[in-house]
Amino acid sequence: MGVAGHPDVKTPYLDTLAEKGIYFPNAYSACPSCVPARAELMTGLSQRHTGRVGYEDGVDWNYRRTLAGELSKAGYYTQCIGKMHVHPLRSLMGFHNVILHDGYLQAYRKASLPFYENQLVADDYFHWLKKERGLEADIIDTGIQCNSWVARPWLYDEMSHPTNWVVTECIDFLRRRDRRMPFFLMASFVRPHAPYDAPQSYFDLYKDKNLKPPAEGDWDDRQALKENGRIYDSFCGPGDPEMIRQQQVGYYGCITHVDHQIGRLLQALESQELLEDTIVVFSSDHGEMLSDHCLNRKAMPYQGSIRIPMILSGSERFLGRCRRVDNRLAELRDIMPTLLELAGKDSCGLDGISLLDREQRTYLHGEHQADGLDRGNQFIVTETDKYIWFPQSGREQYFNLAEDPEETHNGICDSGYQERIQLLRQILTEELKGCPEGYSDGKHLYEGKTGKASLDFAVGQ
Repeated sequence: MGVAGHPDVKTPYLDTLAEKGIYFPNAYSACPSCVPARAELMTGLSQRHTGRVGYEDGVDWNYRRTLAGELSKAGYYTQCIGKMHVHPLRSLMGFHNVILHDGYLQAYRKASLPFYENQLVADDYFHWLKKERGLEADIIDTGIQCNSWVARPWLYDEMSHPTNWVVTECIDFLRRRDRRMPFFLMASFVRPHAPYDAPQSYFDLYKDKNLKPPAEGDWDDRQALKENGRIYDSFCGPGDPEMIRQQQVGYYGCITHVDHQIGRLLQALESQELLEDTIVVFSSDHGEMLSDHCLNRKAMPYQGSIRIPMILSGSERFLGRCRRVDNRLAELRDIMPTLLELAGKDSCGLDGISLLDREQRTYLHGEHQADGLDRGNQFIVTETDKYIWFPQSGREQYFNLAEDPEETHNGICDSGYQERIQLLRQILTEELKGCPEGYSDGKHLYEGKTGKASLDFAVGQ
């Protein structure tokens, strides 16, 4: 975002929200992929308490308390438009109504699925697109896969793009809502997640710019990039410098496209005379490595993957005299207690903390389970530094984020950091004490252990 100091990306409407509210530059996703991150967002719980510590489709979401459910009980009409990424696909998760578009989900395209659970039937956007464009129309008509670093412009008209469609449906909700009730509207965009397929005009904004190159470090695995850099959806790639540039252009174009559509929604709120009575929260489930450190996609413990935008915006009568920048550690689990406080509801029993309170955490424990050596990871991040441990191999990393925000130097062996590393290692050891994977006994970390993406209690919480 522009407000975050990015030298290339332009986000005028998000910058405006930040200037009129509170921006949290130290906001993170503790389990940075779509499913586990959204579980935290919707429950206010940590990943260890949602039971989702990695990405896995097809596991029922049976949480007792949800953000939408609690606001529904408080008298709000609750509506989600866009991505949910829950199971079953049409689970309401406490919302009164869901108008669904999850993007392209490979697990829900299989021919063996029940008819009603197939995404081409269950997803409202696909149903709409086929009525508009014909039976065979699909978002993958561009040829781009949903985790690919390949980029190219959207092939249909701009108003039929999923990003525009979400806002069109949101505006229609504002038209037909029950005006006697307050509302909670979740406008959930798939982009800028791949595919990088913004309309042509957004590619044009960036295609001729001299873009800042991806971050590099003394620990980058260039051999893995050499071996896998031509695989279109690899975790390390692309290897071709021109493809890296195209990836950046496509990703940045998607960000500005989302930003402009947020502007369209804000103008609709203003014309409905709702803007001064509305709290706007903007955040994301995870980031994108975007070829930083020879890595692609998410789920890794580095800043490109785990650091997310977090903006809380609204009038002074709701938020008080806003501190424009709040450097506290924030996380997705904090959104639920924040909104419940604003709605006058109790948030006891949640792991998140209200962003309106003065309470601070000194560190955040994050993780992501994944198959493959040095894919599954555990980390402790603070406002100033980060410790990373890979359970299968036992490999460690340490980054001084205050002096090295792009993580160019792994200081795990530096003599000046050893006392600090030992402290963060001990914090992780205590966080994982007694965990079902056997990572820690409270005194030591044990390598060579494997875990799974959904802990047993993730089924039927």
